[in-house]
Amino acid sequence: MPEFSVVGNVDPFLHVSLKRGESIYAERGAMVSMDATLDLKGEMRGGLLSGLARRMTSGESFFQQTLEAARGEGDALFAPTLPGDVMVLECGARQFRLNDGAFLAAETTLDIKIKNQGIGQALFGGTGGFFIMETSGRGKLAISAFGAIFALDVKPGSDAIVDNTHVVAWDAGLTYNISHATAQRGFFSGLVNSVTSGEGLVNRFSGSGQVMVASRNKTGFAGWLASLIGQGSR
Repeated sequence: MPEFSVVGNVDPFLHVSLKRGESIYAERGAMVSMDATLDLKGEMRGGLLSGLARRMTSGESFFQQTLEAARGEGDALFAPTLPGDVMVLECGARQFRLNDGAFLAAETTLDIKIKNQGIGQALFGGTGGFFIMETSGRGKLAISAFGAIFALDVKPGSDAIVDNTHVVAWDAGLTYNISHATAQRGFFSGLVNSVTSGEGLVNRFSGSGQVMVASRNKTGFAGWLASLIGQGSR
């Protein structure tokens, strides 16, 4: 089985070691370096419809990279597009759902499929619109996030409330609903109060499992950059 490890402290790499005949796949453009014993090619994993679904519904690439140890064992380094953390998850007994842009790499024994979600989550959840990514099969999965990743434990009888824009991935068995962040009664009054407090809507997870959260907010960061660009153009 390919070996996945995270190396480096700030903006780490994903290091993958493969024995002859083993292969993995990764997000397009993620490979940083590899041994000459490895072959890299672009593929529409799952075929045309799967490639279109990834691109249109989850923001992932139409093509993905496949890395195979064709001529002997070898190592490779991968890195995500955005600066931030990398985490390796073991799938099998546990499966995961992924937010937009969270996928980095996986073993070829693991599939990532597009799954539809309810209208409330789709319109307000900030987790992939009407469709999200969900793992199936067995193998290692590497995810990435903007900023540091923290695994938040969710226990029965104690919900976890997470700002929508900080959700990276979560156990597929968890139930999640959309609510406003503040204690204001009534959905619309609570929504107004949440917006004015700067938090907006949140995901409320319940059940037993983990939610991987990111320390940085891509949407907020993009807005901050846009404000600086706007000031510079005046």
